[in-house]
Amino acid sequence: MKLYLDPGHGGEDPGAQDNGLNEKDITLAIALKIRTIILKDYENVQVKMSRTSDTTKGLAERSSAANDWDADFFLAIHINSADNSAQGYEDFIYDGLSDSSKAAKYQDIIHSEVIKVNQLKDRGQKRANFHVLRETKMPSLLTENGFISNKHDAELMKDSSWQLKVAQGHVNGIARAFNLKRKVTKETPKTTTTPKTTQTTTKTVYTVYVGSYKSKDNAKDRVAELKKKSIKSSIVPTKISGATWYRVKVASYTTNAKAEKRLKAIEKLGYDDAFIITEKTSTTTTKSVTQKPVANTTKTTTAKPAASTSKPARAKPTTSTNSNTNPTPSNNPKEVPIIADPGLFTILGPTFLSPEQMDQFVKKVNPNAPELGQFYQTYGNYYGIRGDVAFAQAIHETDYFRFTGVVNPGQNNYAGIGATGGDTRGASFKNEEDGVLAQLQHLYAYATTKPLPKQYPLVDPRFELVDRGSAPTWTALNGKWAVPGTTYGQIILNLYEQMIHAG
Repeated sequence: MKLYLDPGHGGEDPGAQDNGLNEKDITLAIALKIRTIILKDYENVQVKMSRTSDTTKGLAERSSAANDWDADFFLAIHINSADNSAQGYEDFIYDGLSDSSKAAKYQDIIHSEVIKVNQLKDRGQKRANFHVLRETKMPSLLTENGFISNKHDAELMKDSSWQLKVAQGHVNGIARAFNLKRKVTKETPKTTTTPKTTQTTTKTVYTVYVGSYKSKDNAKDRVAELKKKSIKSSIVPTKISGATWYRVKVASYTTNAKAEKRLKAIEKLGYDDAFIITEKTSTTTTKSVTQKPVANTTKTTTAKPAASTSKPARAKPTTSTNSNTNPTPSNNPKEVPIIADPGLFTILGPTFLSPEQMDQFVKKVNPNAPELGQFYQTYGNYYGIRGDVAFAQAIHETDYFRFTGVVNPGQNNYAGIGATGGDTRGASFKNEEDGVLAQLQHLYAYATTKPLPKQYPLVDPRFELVDRGSAPTWTALNGKWAVPGTTYGQIILNLYEQMIHAG
């Protein structure tokens, strides 16, 4: 199936303008998302677009290109405008067609799918003598996705998660209309014959550490210092990004509450580099019963907060006099975080995915994406922030670093900092590294009230504008980082889970 996508207007032609928005920007964002989804999810689909950036294209150029390519379907994406009381969704086919035409049948299907998800008033299915409907040789449809002149509709348009829903609705309709076959994800064969099965029992352990060092001698000094205060401790080596670090372990507990109590007691003694790491430990047993084998996992580090307390386990980024930075657990690909409750999944925590895993994930969608994984790991470790989840946030904000919104690539702004709506493009940073650093600093401001560690300069221009500590979890960013953004955090975590399971 050959799909020709036509994002309305572009370049010197902004289309409709109101409420701080340009039609050309919204139509392009939706069309690019349609292309991404349909190519990722369905087999035997080819997509061409009249434009993939903010360029000027005439109507004849659009229709001729689709005809020359011999497309199977032409889909034009537009935004409506009228007085500020008009609102809702409508779509059009050429007015010279009959009710039994293919275009009419496709309109019935796509209209029903889009209206299911777009949160807009249904204005019905219509006909018109538009150039791109009249001059294209294949069945064609033009969709008007809300009124830019209406405050309700315009607020939705500003939210990239809404744009994604609209795109998904279009894809669902096209898939139904053309009987597209969904791509099958390869699974591990389930059939096995064995007289025994291995079962894994998992429990959560909360371990309190007082410092983490690149130098083992520094760790020994900390152990000796704690001994003088009648605190028993031991040194636990761990691999982080290929390097060995030495953590000073005080005690492990089966409940987060006990670990927090011990942490507070140690903090009162002046150790501001103490932190908690939550781990999943597993034991295996074998039964003489023929069953499907259970994967034998030895140890999985997780960032899941304890259900018994609303206060999440912490991994503090503050430096001590003997350490460089307080690192997070190793980026072992076997260590998979559990997101049992998105509402409890904290911004502060370990970075699990390696820079290579992050970069490879985004390049599957955008081969030209910059390789930023190393920066997210480095600054994530330094500030005690989940750098790989921050990377997922950047993917969401930039549409896989394709910058299909108002922010442009030259700004090195990967989180839309300062892009508060309309034509406001937001902050610019001198290089890629500073762009990532600013994003992590902005997340730090939301996640904690603690002072920003001083090793790196403050490059986030809006750090002081944040209500400090107001969003300790990713979903708490809803309505703060993105407005209205009621599912902003959930979208980020969904992307993160896709990264984890990408292999």
